[in-house]
Amino acid sequence: MTSIRIQAGGKWSGYISRGKNIRMTAAGDRANLTTLLFQASDPSERYNMPDSLKAQHTAYLTSGHVLMSDQGRVLASIIDDTTGWHDTLSGYTTRRSTDRKYGVTTYQQERNDWYRSGYENLVVEMYRHRLTPRDLCTPVNFFSKVVCELDGTMRYESQPTAGTSITLRTEMELLLVVSNTPNPLDPEGRYPDSVIELTFSDAEPVKEDDRCLVHCEENRRAFENTWQAQSLLKGAN
Repeated sequence: MTSIRIQAGGKWSGYISRGKNIRMTAAGDRANLTTLLFQASDPSERYNMPDSLKAQHTAYLTSGHVLMSDQGRVLASIIDDTTGWHDTLSGYTTRRSTDRKYGVTTYQQERNDWYRSGYENLVVEMYRHRLTPRDLCTPVNFFSKVVCELDGTMRYESQPTAGTSITLRTEMELLLVVSNTPNPLDPEGRYPDSVIELTFSDAEPVKEDDRCLVHCEENRRAFENTWQAQSLLKGAN
């Protein structure tokens, strides 16, 4: 078992094998982990927010849901969740929005205490894997609750996150890119300070009664597409 602690304002990226559990645990409230997922060997296949939400008839993610790629396959499944609601709509913070909300800070003045933005963190980590800002897509903001009203407006709603966790099971080999930066719609003027810990372990095989598999017919088809692709790759040079 391997653990990584991501401080407030911090970032991380890495390749993760298929069949692993990724447990994300927030140490404090107002936690927000902005997350991108790419297929490891071909990052042009990546998490697709519209397909994931449309197929599962939801505007947010929680236990039983899956994160689908733009190829109709399952990148990861949410097998456990004590938070209950994870934002899929509001995107990531920028340098301009961070300066406007929390005050202007620079590395030259504040050193490691300067306030990072989600955009900058994601881009820096993506460059490590030969990806560019053109590869940015709508992320998942784990631990944040954003409600979409009937008129289309979005509203951040505070929910307790201290001590809560979410567990992803990887269904493909992934490149995971994360940024521990504020949710763009969080109205509080104080930069969050919650540490988020990632713990990696081996996952149990998917069973026929798996909650994510049987959630809806669209999920089953996405799993079958994933298994077919993995089967075709076996024995390839």
